[in-house]
Amino acid sequence: MFLVVLLTSLALLGCGPKLPLAPAVVIDEGETPFYIIGPGDTVEIFVWGNPEVSTGAPVRPDGRITVPLVEDLQATGKTPTELARDLEQALARYIRTPVVTVMVGGFVGRSSEQIRIVGEATEPQALPYREKMTLLDVMIAVGGITEFAEGNDSVIVRTINGAMSQYRVRIEDLIKDGDITANVQMLPGDVLIIPEAWF
Repeated sequence: MFLVVLLTSLALLGCGPKLPLAPAVVIDEGETPFYIIGPGDTVEIFVWGNPEVSTGAPVRPDGRITVPLVEDLQATGKTPTELARDLEQALARYIRTPVVTVMVGGFVGRSSEQIRIVGEATEPQALPYREKMTLLDVMIAVGGITEFAEGNDSVIVRTINGAMSQYRVRIEDLIKDGDITANVQMLPGDVLIIPEAWF
């Protein structure tokens, strides 16, 4: 699915009407959701009064963790608090009334909450989303654009409530000319496509 969106977007970059510019600020849709654990995250598990089972664990690509006394427990799709309650339930077979705290480090998040940068970025990659992240933040993280990039024809592909929209962004104006009006807010799940210039 991601590849289809990418190829469609790249095809649209070279022809047809210009896309609308991305909105500078996206309207806040309410309360910030809790962090949801994803593959690649690292969780630190503290079991009160039981240091021998307190440990750190990476969340595997299959979304599970294995810790002392508990094997293959699903972690992805849960908040740290939900995972702590699941661990308490699993550890209750071995420890009387366990009290567990889960802390997340090495944030990666679920793929739907990452921002993907493809094309003529210096270092194309997927970035974990941070609250109020902007296009400038993304450009700093990927090291800017290559000398072959057509930065002002870049596109953000954004899916909200199942509907896909595309917006043009002016990366060259932002990072080469310092035009801060070209800075726009990014959202979780955005795909930033930076095309190659046609010489």
